[in-house]
Amino acid sequence: MEQELTAQNMNRVLIAGCPGSGKSQAARALGQLTGLPVIHLDSHYWLPGWQHPTKAAWRATIQELVARPRWIMDGNFADTLDLRLAAADTLIYLDFSTLLCATRVARRTLFGHGKSRGGELPEGCVERIDWPFFRFVLNYREDHREKDLAGIHSFAGKSYIFTRPRQLARFLAGLKKSIGI
Repeated sequence: MEQELTAQNMNRVLIAGCPGSGKSQAARALGQLTGLPVIHLDSHYWLPGWQHPTKAAWRATIQELVARPRWIMDGNFADTLDLRLAAADTLIYLDFSTLLCATRVARRTLFGHGKSRGGELPEGCVERIDWPFFRFVLNYREDHREKDLAGIHSFAGKSYIFTRPRQLARFLAGLKKSIGI
């Protein structure tokens, strides 16, 4: 259920959605407006050389991160969505089209190839061509979206689902106006 969002009534904001939807960008913008610290989950998940942590280690990391008193957390990682939803008071879900997300991922890969993604990824994980990941993006709506939405619809906090980037931009502009920036 949507409620008016103000900087004073949120402490733990979860931003989720398909890769390429702009979760990290939205988290940075919201962090600048609210002063909440931003946690990019990719920077905590990946080990150098794009290695995966064990499932137990990853869940332990998430439990540690969500225990912090204030945060904006962006990332997909459906296997820990339950822990993040249980701790969050506000949810922003970016439900953008496959075409938009795939285009953004392709652009990010092309223009960032071989470069670090400044704070979003740990050392030793530079932007690369990853066909399985791109296939995941292309199939996200069909294979993963409904499961994510099922978890999201049971969320007890304030939730905002945006289907177009313009809606998110208006939301952020409204928040900016409400806090007098």
